[in-house]
Amino acid sequence: MLIIDSKDCENIDKALKKYKKKFEKSRTLLQLRERQAFTKPSVRRRTEVLKAVYKQQMATGKFDK
Repeated sequence: MLIIDSKDCENIDKALKKYKKKFEKSRTLLQLRERQAFTKPSVRRRTEVLKAVYKQQMATGKFDK
């Protein structure tokens, strides 16, 4: 649950902006999307390895299309 401390002098727009930022940082929406469909552990592991390989290739400059 997200709790936003709003001061009396603070308007609703600023409070809403704080809420949206906290919501995005908590990654709640990403977790919900991830839970919508089951992914097998082997598939999840394979995608993590492929992402790591891609990042390493980008960092070293050895990226082939």
